Amino acid sequence: MAKSAAKRASASPQAANADVDRIWLKSYPDGTPAEIGALSHASIAELLDQSFARYANRRAFSCMGKAITYGELDAASNAFAAHLQSLGLEKGDRVALMMPNILQYPVAMAAVLRAGLTVVNVNPLYTPRELEHQLNDSGAKAIVILENFANTLQQVIRNTKVEHAIVATMGDMMGFKGHIVNLVVRRVKKMVPAWHIDGHQSFKTVLAGAQGKTPSRPEIGHDDVAFLQYTGGTTGVSKGATLTHANILANIEQASVWLDVGYRAKGKPDEINYICALPLYHIFALTVNGFVGIKEGGHNILIPNPRDIPAFVKELGNYEFHFFPGLNTLFNALLNNEDFRKLDFSHLRMTFGGGMAVQKPVADRWFDLTGCMITEGYGLSETSPVATGNRLDATEFTGTIGLPMPSTDISIRDDDGKALPLGEVGEICIRGPQVMAGYWNRPDETEKVMTEDGFFRSGDMGFMDEGGYTKIVDRKKDMILVSGFNVYPNEIEEVAAGCEGVVEAAAVGVPDEHSGESVKLFVVRAHDGVTEQDIKDHCAQNLTNYKRPKHIEFRDELPKTNVGKILRRELR
Repeated sequence: MAKSAAKRASASPQAANADVDRIWLKSYPDGTPAEIGALSHASIAELLDQSFARYANRRAFSCMGKAITYGELDAASNAFAAHLQSLGLEKGDRVALMMPNILQYPVAMAAVLRAGLTVVNVNPLYTPRELEHQLNDSGAKAIVILENFANTLQQVIRNTKVEHAIVATMGDMMGFKGHIVNLVVRRVKKMVPAWHIDGHQSFKTVLAGAQGKTPSRPEIGHDDVAFLQYTGGTTGVSKGATLTHANILANIEQASVWLDVGYRAKGKPDEINYICALPLYHIFALTVNGFVGIKEGGHNILIPNPRDIPAFVKELGNYEFHFFPGLNTLFNALLNNEDFRKLDFSHLRMTFGGGMAVQKPVADRWFDLTGCMITEGYGLSETSPVATGNRLDATEFTGTIGLPMPSTDISIRDDDGKALPLGEVGEICIRGPQVMAGYWNRPDETEKVMTEDGFFRSGDMGFMDEGGYTKIVDRKKDMILVSGFNVYPNEIEEVAAGCEGVVEAAAVGVPDEHSGESVKLFVVRAHDGVTEQDIKDHCAQNLTNYKRPKHIEFRDELPKTNVGKILRRELR
């Protein structure tokens, strides 16, 4: 599986693109190459080694006022990698990470990659059902988890292949301040449900015990799997996008080339402060904040809970921030905060919007306040993620997802896979070295989304204009996009069907001013005794928060095709 991606990544770009009229190149900024060329590193581990040494005295990550340098990250991740290997984990074994944006995440992530293992990113808010599926599907042998979510793991760990659980606390890497942080989290805010996991290890104890130890370095190449990045599917079953070292390295190079245009236009600080409000377990922040930031020797300011807008704004006031990736809903929430509007934006070089469509009114208000354009881009877990982006020296908001990245082709195709003329709406298909190797252990699903000539079918509908800019107009799938996260109706409907008294259910997305879209569930019930609260309570036990139906409407029947398939489009 991984080898097929490597072949796509290393194939001659000119040969691979001979059948595509790359009209977007005429819209490229001066000096921006059409191709990224050969990859600069043999593996992500090699990139980490170089950056950690080169920027040893610089701040790498900060969280709640505590910073760690690249040198400290180097030592901690090396020690942690040695410990993982001492557990008997071997090259290619999967290690799940289930943490929000805290200092332990970059330590564990770097350690897993330097030990030649594969990172399985897990949303910390998953329910036991969702966690069990992902651990079993990935075959993870170990997990690093924040204690706030250990109760969820406790409920399912016996049903998985996980042999080692390493449990972190919020304050583990904060020195004496960590004791206070843990006290507040546990006792005051009561954010840690009671849990018990036999044989678990403490993150802090592991780190202390492994200090000074050096891991063995297995040979890691472009074809090796770096991440299993789980994403939904039209079946509602979460699948692991298999991202190789080559996929991630290529996207780092592509993003870096693109960002250089913005820095040429606005100046590049000696030390770039990145705002990292999006979770690092999400592919957008992982690549754009995490890896591009590390490559540049940047300083990522981690925000563990961006939904707490007052605390977020207070943290922003402590820094000169230069680079701000985010989602439309986050930008909108900040703009509506009075204290945010009082901040100093004179250092802000770039604002990058992804995960969901950026609305023009929000982009206009952001520019009026900050003097900085929101530059919209597009990508998916399957594309590591950046596939397209608007020019970072643009002076106007385009309302499009921009131009293909260097070494990337976009083809708009009909249902038969035929390329369509400019201006005609079809499925957005993507080819490039950042496109995944396939879905983990799912050749059937991989075959559905990959064309014979190496394009990934995105499931998004759009058209390309004469300048090579692509505009999304609709989604081919019935996917619902809640705050940048994919929600698949089949999963919601399957869970709802398990609620006593529910005969049929259909889920659709409806507009929501806070999250872009929210889930609405249409329900046919067996009797009037089934209430809206009954269904919401049942969904809360089985679905993470953003997937839960916000609206429920009871119907006597649901519209269907002549073969009995529910017509979600009519319900929308």
